Amino acid sequence: MTNSASNPAWPDHKPTALLVLADGTVFEGFGLGAEGHAVGEVCFNTAMTGYEEILTDPSYAGQLITFTFPHIGNVGTNDEDIETVNMAATPGARGVILRDAITDPSNYRSSRHLDGWLKARGIIGLSGIDTRALTALIRDKGMPNAVIAHAPDGKFDLHALKEEAREWPGLEGMDLVPMVTSAQRFSWDETPWAWGEGFGRQDNPEFHVVAIDYGVKRNILRLLAGEGCKVTVVPATTSADDILALKPDGVFLSNGPGDPAATGKYAVPVIQQVISSGVPTFGICLGHQMLGLALGGKTVKMHQGHHGANHPVKDLTTGKVEITSMNHGFAVDKTTLPANVQQTHVSLFDDSNCGIALSDRPVFSVQYHPEASPGPRDSHYLFRRFSDLMRAKKSAA
Repeated sequence: MTNSASNPAWPDHKPTALLVLADGTVFEGFGLGAEGHAVGEVCFNTAMTGYEEILTDPSYAGQLITFTFPHIGNVGTNDEDIETVNMAATPGARGVILRDAITDPSNYRSSRHLDGWLKARGIIGLSGIDTRALTALIRDKGMPNAVIAHAPDGKFDLHALKEEAREWPGLEGMDLVPMVTSAQRFSWDETPWAWGEGFGRQDNPEFHVVAIDYGVKRNILRLLAGEGCKVTVVPATTSADDILALKPDGVFLSNGPGDPAATGKYAVPVIQQVISSGVPTFGICLGHQMLGLALGGKTVKMHQGHHGANHPVKDLTTGKVEITSMNHGFAVDKTTLPANVQQTHVSLFDDSNCGIALSDRPVFSVQYHPEASPGPRDSHYLFRRFSDLMRAKKSAA
């Protein structure tokens, strides 16, 4: 029998990252990306592609994302797939949680390894935990508040991390739009990416759309431009008078993070004035939720939220089912909608509201992300629906 003293020692697998939940539960893993710690709400995302778009979606501000798909990193990262409008800004997820170590990139579009990209953007990562167990915990108990921490030396003040996780107030009642909205007005003319061509430019617009930026994604703006729109993006706190002074053919209410009721304290009165003006209006995600509030409905915090690129939604106006990309932890309570608001879309997972429209004005919105990025393109027709409303309004003028 070989003397154990002559064998090399077992490798040291000392944890270098922790996920500390508000209830005191601790997951130990191995750190990646940026060092330090961050507090947020833990959710899980079931998408099998598009991790870069997900991590840079401003709607994820204040959240720690658990990817249920194990092979994260296999297409690397690049500048074309970033969804924040300001390429230098870092709004989006505060942390990322993976089952396995980052997969080495193997894609012709890759310009950087995901680990280096996470470091550069200040996103803290953790790998090596049972993400199935964490997902099951979220499914059963809801999305927990937590702290994610990465220290290469493996030294942590566990008591302080538990205190921070327990004391963080959570997303309910939190207005996160100020940290993701643009600081000033700007124009957008980039159109969607095409194979072998890249992004195009809109040089012959048919419409002028004012997009209120609550945390807008780049691909939304591209699809608006692709539908023949000159797009003017304005900060979230822009007044209705300033918006209407731009003489828009349509107003777009963007996606964004946080509690719609909190942001709605200043956004809802503006939306109500825009609706009263008769200008065609289209909302997505947070914009949908605040439109619901502006029309007299209420919003609720969801148990586990919807985060993924495989969510079936039925369009009640056509009877068709589309597979959608979703990212939201709040929802419009359809039982609170007034009689002049039609429910147009519904989730086939849990029957929650996914779309509304006014019966007497050219106003509609959806809860999911029709621009996808990542996800299926089943819902691109909604941008055409918006342009059709603007075209009809101009024809009637």
